[in-house]
Amino acid sequence: MALFPQTFIDEVRAAADIVAVVGDSVSLRKAGATYKGLCPFHGEKTPSFTVNKDKGFFHCFGCGVGGDVFKFIELQDKIGFQEAVRTLAQRFGIPIPEMEATGEQRETAAEREALVKIHEIAVTHFREQLESAAGARIRDYLLTDRGLTQQTIEKLQLGYAPQGRDALRQRLLKQGFSPRQLVTSGLVSRRDDGSEADRFRNRLMIPIARDTGTVIAFGGRALEKDQQPKYLNSPETPIYTKSRTLYGLNLTKSDLRKVRYAIIVEGYFDFAQVYQAGGFPVVATCGTALTPQQSQILRRFTTKTVLCYDPDSAGQAAAERSSELLVAEGFVVNVMTLPGGGDPDTFIQKNGAEGFREQLKHSRPYLEFLLDRAAAEFDLTRDDNRREFLKRMLGVAARIPDPAVRDQFADRLAHKARVTEDVVRAEIRKAAANRKTELSAERVPSLQGNVRKAEKGLIWSLVHDPVTTIQWLNQLEPEDLKGLSTANILRTAQELTVRPEDVPGALMERLTTQEAELLASVAAEPFAPAVLPDLCVVALKYVRLERELADVQRELKRLQDMGDSGPASMVLLARKSQMVRALEAMKPPKELQ
Repeated sequence: MALFPQTFIDEVRAAADIVAVVGDSVSLRKAGATYKGLCPFHGEKTPSFTVNKDKGFFHCFGCGVGGDVFKFIELQDKIGFQEAVRTLAQRFGIPIPEMEATGEQRETAAEREALVKIHEIAVTHFREQLESAAGARIRDYLLTDRGLTQQTIEKLQLGYAPQGRDALRQRLLKQGFSPRQLVTSGLVSRRDDGSEADRFRNRLMIPIARDTGTVIAFGGRALEKDQQPKYLNSPETPIYTKSRTLYGLNLTKSDLRKVRYAIIVEGYFDFAQVYQAGGFPVVATCGTALTPQQSQILRRFTTKTVLCYDPDSAGQAAAERSSELLVAEGFVVNVMTLPGGGDPDTFIQKNGAEGFREQLKHSRPYLEFLLDRAAAEFDLTRDDNRREFLKRMLGVAARIPDPAVRDQFADRLAHKARVTEDVVRAEIRKAAANRKTELSAERVPSLQGNVRKAEKGLIWSLVHDPVTTIQWLNQLEPEDLKGLSTANILRTAQELTVRPEDVPGALMERLTTQEAELLASVAAEPFAPAVLPDLCVVALKYVRLERELADVQRELKRLQDMGDSGPASMVLLARKSQMVRALEAMKPPKELQ
């Protein structure tokens, strides 16, 4: 993708209200000059995530992540900077300029655009086949056997891939797409002998879309009893990654935002029935246990989930894995087990929306679900079984991030296993301590601990008073920055050619993720970490002089150890004396030394 001109980026930044953007996925409350909420990038109970509307920055004091409005969209939507700029421009109604791009950038963008277009045409093709005479039995199957309404069929854009060998392929070739693009899209398969054919034949076609509604893949359900596999899905492509996609989110994301929880089901038709029932905030994982990437997508909308997986052993095992993953990510999780061994699809067809809503009210906290599921596998009247049961549950407990919840779980576990609560609590705390790890390097700016107060003072002033600070910053020479943890931040600020008041935003764009987080962290402080910027500059020059004095002293010692007291030593002694006087004369406040 080509680079946007700086003037356009500045225009988007000025128009994009960071509080409104962050507020789409984080519930914010005003706290003085800033807004606070629960961090969307790590699990927490107490808000440590702040947004400064005036300065255009966000920062989490819990995990260290921070940046401007572009950085927030990059992290939240897992996209690059240029795509974040484009997303915000579209949201705030700013025309996107035409740009020059490198050959490689043009080729990559054109390829992805072609794949999206191919899928658009495929949706139309499959819809037309469903509405044709040949699709009559499939329509009857959906309306009668599956209990879907015509409105739901249209909303889900369901279609039909007929038995023919390459009808879709021929249509796409006539539209000007190359054979290579068709194979890359996953809609056409190339065989060992080099021949090509439609991947999906004699299948009910289910489009899979991004949360924006753009179709990027398909699921194809078999229409004959002996047809294998039962479900055939698109392979991963440059526009589709299964682990990063939640089926149906494009249709229900407003419901998720409204009620602040999500019902997670397994299959396409589970989703279809719950969605058709009306108003339920449902998404589907398409037959797999939830992935960490999918949980991060959910976090944009809510941190509360209800799992409603199939009642068979595979479905319940997936519910267990998904529960543990979500809890580790800071979600509140309930598990919903439908009576009679039914899945959401069949249950709603028999009992309707109200029956499903009633079962939803009786969903259980995931810890109760795990305890009951594990306890059912053991004869807890036997000591060896109780030990094995405790061993398994200790592993679960160790992954519970909240100590208070861990203690509550310990009490229930002790009751189940018929062991004293103190013993279980002690074992759980020991297991949790053994698992405890520091926050990942990506989340915590490792520079922070090495940054001098004078560096922080300059960075804070660059954001809060750039007009004054940039004048003092420019007095620092390259040698003054040598060895500083923030050297690249300060050097980059010096090299900017924008107006002083535009420095904070322009600077943020040019920094690495770690440097941007550090800048946001310092800028989020309510008061300057150090005194005036001119004294910060003096303090950094003082650090340079101290460093150079140490070099002189080392060289003097080397010459003295060699017995050299000639002219070279005399020059160094004179220089040392001069440097000591200079240090004494420029001594900055103690807090900056």
